[in-house]
Amino acid sequence: MPFFLWGSMFDHEKFEVYKRGIQFIVLANKVSGELPEGNGYLVDQLRRASSSILLNIAEGAGEYASSEKGTFYRMAKRSATECAGIQDVCKNLELIGEDPYKGLREMLVEIVSMLIKMAKMAELGRGREKKS
Repeated sequence: MPFFLWGSMFDHEKFEVYKRGIQFIVLANKVSGELPEGNGYLVDQLRRASSSILLNIAEGAGEYASSEKGTFYRMAKRSATECAGIQDVCKNLELIGEDPYKGLREMLVEIVSMLIKMAKMAELGRGREKKS
């Protein structure tokens, strides 16, 4: 029997935070693509950090040990807060307008909130693992 059957889902694809992360990447790519020339370093950093959110969620979902899950969810949260910092730089340098800034920020606040809950739940699971 194959490891992955066509039409089935990986665990991370079931998470709402993963779906919101994909929406964030799409919007972040659009916004970063509209930055004026000469700001490639910000474009690259935003794209890497936003991808890192998704990749860490996927890695965490694929882990069996709760402690490892929590580690990946915390790393995803760090990448999300990095994206927020990059957005602040862009806003303060007047590279993006208020509407794109607010849209990205609202999505990140939601994503970070979900990731904090997931990391806490993983930590609770870790306590149960130790007792077993």
